[in-house]
Amino acid sequence: MASQLLATKSIVELHEQESSGNQLRRALTATQLTLLGIGGIIGTGIFVLTGTAAAEHAGPALALSFIVAGLGCTFAGLCYAEFAAMIPVSGSAYSYSYATLGEGIAWFIGWNLILEYLFAVATVSVGWSGYAISFLEQVHIHIPAALSNAPLDQGADPLHLVRTGAILNLPAMAIVAAIATICYIGIKQSAAFNSVIVTIKVTVIVLFILFGVSFINTGNWHPFIPPNAGHGVYGWSGIMAASGVIFFAYIGFDAISTAAQEAKNPQRDMPIGILASLVICTVLYVIVSTILTGMVSYKELDVAAPVALALDKYPGLHWLGIPVKLGAVAGMTSVMLVMTIAQARIFFAMARDGLLPPFFGRVHPRFRTPSTGTAITGVTAAIIGGLFPVKVLGELVSIGTLAAFVTVCLGVLILRRTRPDLPRPFRAPWPWFTCSAGAIVCGAMMYSLGAATWWRLAIWTAVGVVVYAVYGYQHSCVRKAANGAASAARPA
Repeated sequence: MASQLLATKSIVELHEQESSGNQLRRALTATQLTLLGIGGIIGTGIFVLTGTAAAEHAGPALALSFIVAGLGCTFAGLCYAEFAAMIPVSGSAYSYSYATLGEGIAWFIGWNLILEYLFAVATVSVGWSGYAISFLEQVHIHIPAALSNAPLDQGADPLHLVRTGAILNLPAMAIVAAIATICYIGIKQSAAFNSVIVTIKVTVIVLFILFGVSFINTGNWHPFIPPNAGHGVYGWSGIMAASGVIFFAYIGFDAISTAAQEAKNPQRDMPIGILASLVICTVLYVIVSTILTGMVSYKELDVAAPVALALDKYPGLHWLGIPVKLGAVAGMTSVMLVMTIAQARIFFAMARDGLLPPFFGRVHPRFRTPSTGTAITGVTAAIIGGLFPVKVLGELVSIGTLAAFVTVCLGVLILRRTRPDLPRPFRAPWPWFTCSAGAIVCGAMMYSLGAATWWRLAIWTAVGVVVYAVYGYQHSCVRKAANGAASAARPA
């Protein structure tokens, strides 16, 4: 098993596997990939998690946390762009790791990508539910609290969950089911729907910036970096802790790379989509977080809908409340769409390699989408979103994502050393600096997350090890090919 954990797939194998059988439909342009990235990035991070990150960790310095997270993502994004252009296959960091670091690391990353995308759909559905309920209240439609909240919450001990008295978060479950249905029907329809949603939410964010800037009280920015009150609570450690929490806001860009097999010209379009979406969203995030903490004291922002709170505080901005809530709902809808697309394609790639049962890799004969993986993603995410609160889910998603980013950064560096001859349509600049900085910054954000999150990651990893040992190792296509070659080489 030890040698199998180090077994890699050649770049040629990956390309051959991608071009034979079960092909998905190539329909995405560079613009659509960029919009998919923006659709995946702008959502819960800016409309929900900004409040908690400012109130509990960074204070007015939240903008610095977004810059730190954005830097880490830029370095990782350059590495993703190199890999996506060189290995334009579905599977994202999982496939890249398989080509560079071996099956063991590839499994670990694939398992963490499930943690990232699957739990991201569930997390965002909880935030979506909060904004949707707030909007419905404004038009005098009331949903009972017992049917719009999670029945479980984090207790005084972060490792333990307590009952809340609610039954299920039904709005969260309903939106996941609707999104999964759209993704099931087809990638072209999903991309078109996403483009409309992205236009709506970017318009709303621009409106908030244009009108909110006039209501800034500069006194809310003092002190800009509140004095440290313990590890991760204000000061520079708080800025880093906040960057780890709001890192969730950036995870959409890597989801672009899971759709490589559906891009019309992946070598050219994947780097454009990844880097353009990152730059656009980072600029918007920094501006919005600066205005938000200027409009409202950071101590008041620990709510589920901080942007809505800021608008409600000023009568002159009440008219913008409904558009912003609609924009938040639209924004989170597109995030769920992109994450559902990504998760189904991770299942598809891992099943194709024999590491998950083959039904995960089934492609619908008419829609040419990974239909079974999409359905499983929808059902599982709906159940998780209906049961758990956003805080528990959000930090789990962040740590799983960061682990994948660190691995991708190291993978580019390793491949530059071991396979300098490979054609690279896009090359990350100054690889020793870019890759090392990406791994260090993302690693530091991982370290800043709480012990309870690390324990949950350990438990999730242990479950993954069991699944790999029981199923993945036995059915690995690479292992079967190696055994077949060894049998053929034995003398008769």
